[in-house]
Amino acid sequence: MQDDLETRSTRAFAGPAGRRKVLLDYLLPIGSAQVDELAEHFGVSRMTVHRDLKVLEEQGIVRRVHGGVTVRSSNLVDSTILYRSRLADNEKDAIAKAAIELIEPGQAVLLDDSTTVGHLAAQIVTCKPLTVITSSLSIINTLKDAHGIETICLGGHYNPRFNAFFGYFCEQTIGSLRANILFMSTSTVFGLTAYHQQEEVVKTKRALMAAADRKVLLIDSSKFEKTALIKLASLTEFDHVITDGGISPAEADALRKEGVDLRVVDV
Repeated sequence: MQDDLETRSTRAFAGPAGRRKVLLDYLLPIGSAQVDELAEHFGVSRMTVHRDLKVLEEQGIVRRVHGGVTVRSSNLVDSTILYRSRLADNEKDAIAKAAIELIEPGQAVLLDDSTTVGHLAAQIVTCKPLTVITSSLSIINTLKDAHGIETICLGGHYNPRFNAFFGYFCEQTIGSLRANILFMSTSTVFGLTAYHQQEEVVKTKRALMAAADRKVLLIDSSKFEKTALIKLASLTEFDHVITDGGISPAEADALRKEGVDLRVVDV
């Protein structure tokens, strides 16, 4: 019976990889689920669910807990780039479109490793010619065949969780460059302060901020009024902060009163 269920599941979802993709699509919006719930929903055995969750955990996408699984990040451990890249897509697109207006052809542009900035990279070819400087392998792959875009890759220690480079060599390279404008994001904002979970990421982002004439924070509204382990920067250190209309009016007003140049875009 178990083998029959797994065979039907494999055929219906175009193999184990397809089944795990559908499983992840189910998990991302709800954040967590029980093994029994997943087995019943997909019509597969509990053993099949356990095997799929084990693979996803080994890839750093989910965390197995007693009797179930979670894909939610904590204030200590950041979520994987795959998880983050599939959250708030429409909001990130709207934020990216607004950010494009700040770029002028011929500039040198710094882009961090965030998925929000990844949405900007996908649209940045409309501003060519440009020099783009980034530590993100995802952005490098996005721009590698783009005509009119000169890409400078920041090397260093590769971190698969973020699909990007960090560490001493990355920071040294950043320190030897100067850019017109930086676009970056972060994990959370609480009050006037931006936070992130990872020390090496914070150090690289601070180096990027020091290397740019203008600094722009792109952050979707779901990240406000939350905290994480390490302080990154005050929002007043950025020339512009761009978010979507999901931010509460009270929060937006409070930030503006503190001197934050906040732009709220419609989705």
